[in-house]
Amino acid sequence: MKPELRVLFAGGGTGGHVYPAIAIAEEIRSIRSDANILFVGTRDKIEWEAVPRAGFNIKPITVSAFHRTRIWRNLTFPAKLLAGLWQSRRIVKAFRPHVAVGTGGYVSGPVLWAAARRNTPIVLQEQNAFPGKTTKMLADKATEIHIAFAEATSYLPEDKCVLSGNPTRRNLADSTKEEALSHFELDSSRPVLVVMGGSLGSAKLNQVVEQKYPALLEMGWSILWQTGKLYFDAINARIPAPPENMVITKFIHRMDHAYAAADVALCRSGAITCSELAVTGTPSVLVPSPNVAEDHQTINARSLAKSGAAIMIAEQEIDRALVPTLQRLISQKEELHKLADGALRRGKPQAAQEIAQAVLTVCNASEEN
Repeated sequence: MKPELRVLFAGGGTGGHVYPAIAIAEEIRSIRSDANILFVGTRDKIEWEAVPRAGFNIKPITVSAFHRTRIWRNLTFPAKLLAGLWQSRRIVKAFRPHVAVGTGGYVSGPVLWAAARRNTPIVLQEQNAFPGKTTKMLADKATEIHIAFAEATSYLPEDKCVLSGNPTRRNLADSTKEEALSHFELDSSRPVLVVMGGSLGSAKLNQVVEQKYPALLEMGWSILWQTGKLYFDAINARIPAPPENMVITKFIHRMDHAYAAADVALCRSGAITCSELAVTGTPSVLVPSPNVAEDHQTINARSLAKSGAAIMIAEQEIDRALVPTLQRLISQKEELHKLADGALRRGKPQAAQEIAQAVLTVCNASEEN
């Protein structure tokens, strides 16, 4: 009988940090059903609901982000950090992991620091082309760092970096074009523009689509517009009866249908979105958010655009450039094919499996020591 295998995960704050961790954990569980997997997170962020929903245990620590602009909000930061470090040490001591996996976010810092203090091997997974502060801070202590963009090696120890890609949802390729168009009740004779601003939504993307949708419909596009929960009610009040060939929705639950339906996606360039576009081979117009830490969305988008996998338009240019860009794409199908091929070349559909295998290899080495 194999000895118990214990794997500790730390990552949270946003879905971009949580869902890659869950995907890796699911692959570990599929390989070693006896693995004891524990997550650490905070009670007030997405991980507290997402992790138990995926069937894993989670323990809380008290920690918060350091605010770069609202400095007054940092008054409690030192006390929370000390509490988080103390709680992390207790969790690591009690659980005795063979390996600790960090997927970013401020919760990773104290947990992986506590694990390193007990000589626990650390594996990091960095989603963005420009690594987050937590990844850079822990890089020297890591056994391996799995990255999704080759550009990340410029900021991390290159000998530790493995270009594995970002773990993505297993079911992204489950749908067909025909099924997707039927699901959204879209006309099969028209190309589909899918607008995605994330679960909360993007004020700028919503604004420009609301202004330009008559021209886009006239041009020949169908539009599947995911507004996000922050903006749906207001947009729905202004457009209570969407015109023919346009669907307005708060949230898209079947992303496999969304990607299968899309001839072009108009979206932000968060790391997981970029990876999903690549895995599904979806041509995209990326509009990086200028309001994220260290402008990492611009670096992500620039990386895809440089390799011919996407078109990047800066937010300040989108009002002027969106309609001409989509006019060109609807009339030049060859460019769409090139974008799709470029995206597929960037795709890493086996990322979760590859990282899970690497984690288990580190675990085995840890068990032997």
